[in-house]
This record gives sequence, C-alpha cells and structure tokens, in this order.
Amino acid sequence: MRQTRATRCPAPTPPPGSRGIDEILAAARARLDRLDPERAHVAYRTGALLVDIRPAAQRAAHGTVPGALAVERNVLEWRFDPRCPARLPQAVGYDLPVVILCQEGYTSSLAAAALQDLGLWRATDVVGGFAAWRIAGLPALGPTPLPPSPFPPPVTAARALP
Repeated sequence: MRQTRATRCPAPTPPPGSRGIDEILAAARARLDRLDPERAHVAYRTGALLVDIRPAAQRAAHGTVPGALAVERNVLEWRFDPRCPARLPQAVGYDLPVVILCQEGYTSSLAAAALQDLGLWRATDVVGGFAAWRIAGLPALGPTPLPPSPFPPPVTAARALP
C-alpha cells in the first residue's frame, strides 16, 4: 500500500473552539459586500479609497493599480484605526469607504473584516483581487502577463530520448 502524507502524518486534533482558515474566511466574507473588479473600479472612481495590501515584491512582479494606496497587510490596522497615532491622514472616520485589494482576493477578505472590526463598517474587498482586476482590463501598471502559447513546447534532445 502506498502511503500518502495524510496516512504518514495525520493532522493534529484541533483545540476546542478553534476554527480552520476556511471557516474564518467564510465568516469574514459573510460580513462583506464584496465587489467584483468592475464595481470596485466604479467605487474607486467615485471616492472610495482603493488599498493594495500586497507586499512590494508582489506589486513589482505583477503590477499595480494607478492611484491605489499601498499599505502592506502587516500594518493595515494601525494605518486605518482613527484612534491610532500611526494612522494615515485619510483615516479620519469610521464611515470611510475602503476597498482592499490583494493578489487573488483571499487575504483582502480577512483584511477588510479586520477593518470592520475596528469600526470601518464600509470596508470591503475585490473578488479575485488584482489578478481579476487585470483580467477585467481595468487600469493597471507594470508587467503584463504573457498569454499561454497555443503552440506545444519545442522538442529538445533531452525530451526526444525515451
């Protein structure tokens, strides 16, 4: 019998009251009025603050949205809590419309829920993140991913040998 990772190393029993990430993500998203990229773009164009929480390396590798405010995830709550001395000048109240953008729309849901926990009740995120934003053809700067080639890869000597 071939052993899989699960049979060799069973998952530990979770402590009582703990939740898995799938449950945490679902609970966060249940509180949000998530926006598809087009609705997020309209919200941004009509005054919402678009906040890109991706690390600098990820923004450099994939591109950015012109005018989006870059606030990395690890400092987000400090920058947006109106009670915090480390807040951004834009964090002036609790009714601030904030749209969070990450690469694929997972971390942004958790981040938007954290902002709601601070009292920013209009915080939400972009379904599919920056990847979906770019696919939708919305304004973006930086590297453009190449579409997959319709041609098979070339045969090399190493691949041709049996």
